[in-house]
Amino acid sequence: MKKILIANRGEIAVRIIRTCREMGLATVAVFSACDRNALHVRMADEAFAIGPDQASDSYLRVDKLIDAARRAGADAVHPGYGFLSENPEFAEGCAKAGLTFIGPSADAMRALGSKTAAREIAVRAGVPIVPGSDAPMSLDAGPAGDAARADAAGAVGYPLLVKAVAGGGGKGMRLVRAPDDLGAAVAVARSEAASSFGDDRVYFERYVDKPRHIEVQLLGDRHGTVVPFVERECSIQRRHQKLIEETPSAAVTSALREQLTSAAAAIGRAAGYTSAGTIEFLVDASGGFYFLEMNTRLQVEHPITEAVTGLDFVRAQIEIAQGAKLGAILADLKAGPTYGGSIDVVPAFRPAWGHAIEVRVYAENTNEGFLPSPGLITHLTAASGPGIRDDSGVYEGWTVPTAYDPLVSKVIAWAPDRPRAIARMVRALQDYDIRGISTTIGFCRELIDSPSFAAADFDTTTVDRMLEQRATGAAPDAEPDAAHDELAAIAAALWEMVRLKPDPTQVGHAQVGHTQVGHGHKVGAGFSRTAPADSLWARRARLENLR
Repeated sequence: MKKILIANRGEIAVRIIRTCREMGLATVAVFSACDRNALHVRMADEAFAIGPDQASDSYLRVDKLIDAARRAGADAVHPGYGFLSENPEFAEGCAKAGLTFIGPSADAMRALGSKTAAREIAVRAGVPIVPGSDAPMSLDAGPAGDAARADAAGAVGYPLLVKAVAGGGGKGMRLVRAPDDLGAAVAVARSEAASSFGDDRVYFERYVDKPRHIEVQLLGDRHGTVVPFVERECSIQRRHQKLIEETPSAAVTSALREQLTSAAAAIGRAAGYTSAGTIEFLVDASGGFYFLEMNTRLQVEHPITEAVTGLDFVRAQIEIAQGAKLGAILADLKAGPTYGGSIDVVPAFRPAWGHAIEVRVYAENTNEGFLPSPGLITHLTAASGPGIRDDSGVYEGWTVPTAYDPLVSKVIAWAPDRPRAIARMVRALQDYDIRGISTTIGFCRELIDSPSFAAADFDTTTVDRMLEQRATGAAPDAEPDAAHDELAAIAAALWEMVRLKPDPTQVGHAQVGHTQVGHGHKVGAGFSRTAPADSLWARRARLENLR
């Protein structure tokens, strides 16, 4: 393996490039029209244009990604997270093209990446699951399809969640408290799932009231060994989108940790899982836990597990894809009690080195209902200092686009214990200075510095309940109303109109290709800012994601 194409963008593409540099591997970036000058494009050794802003015609196009890999002479592909990272057809397409896919096998993706299939594996492995539908819902339109979905929802029971079969990250998910709301929730969830993952199938799952969201990181090699790592606490989230994560969880006892890691490893082994993946659980107030889903990819919050173990998970993914055994990969790291494997006896990790917290920084206006805040970054001083890591995909002078998830960066704080990790994170967020766009930094700093966070007294509903209390007249657990949706769409469309205003110095439309730039790197041919006149409202369905 000498050259890797990164089939992604933003901070995760930058993250992967950095590890590849350390390993002496050449990197190939891909980019859409609005990412022409993105940081990952600047950092890669080569970069290829793959189409317009819409992910459905660029980052979600298997044919364009494989064609770029062939033209670049790459011999491997890293999918990052999101987009096609959990798409078995992409993994198979890479294999057919003679490219090593740095991730799990297509069979494992189908078994575990499908939420409904993963639930069946968990049951066979003896792991409790949240009650829900056993198969994707009927997508038939008309009375027959409506009736089938209503019957399935009634069997699961209200309140319930409509969830995307593929993907994750809170996209394609809607809470339904009454039968009258089911049809609209299914329609919105399908739209989000299709635009984010290229798969509009959904299923139903019983809603567990005020749980904690706890997950266990796994690594599996190609020799039968699966290793679970110390749990991550992911309960601080807004509308199912994680905001803050930490490891270990202050609410998990040693006995519960043993149960969670053992259950996670059992699911991974039952599916013959390889590469990095994450088993997610819901934990109720009594300490009972339920399998939620598995993400068959590198997780957004993997840096906090790196911080407490000293392991580079991207490097581990690459080495596993090269055929290395986990026993060799993990040999130099301090570990705890063993769980074993079918080839090597490899330990499951414990928090050998303190406590770590991650804050996700989004380009969103928290004073305006978390509306997207795209635009030019006029000033940027990133968080830094002792124990601080900033995983960013932006720079001063970069224009944050509307087309994708608004994640700007991730700030990670490590310290010997939780109180000092909290203090470091508060200081880091105070130091973080980004101007020109609104971000979630201040909001997250308030959460981190609160008495409830210090006492670890929270669950997955804490942030939403806090926001509801602040909103005058807001009903408990209210979903966004139609006016809010329209406001988000109009704001995003107005920004698109300004951004896509024709540049008199440019002529024509985007062309796919690559050219030579500074530092010996190659990047794609230049793009104009022109666009078809009807492109703004043609994207109305996609704009639903921008809430």
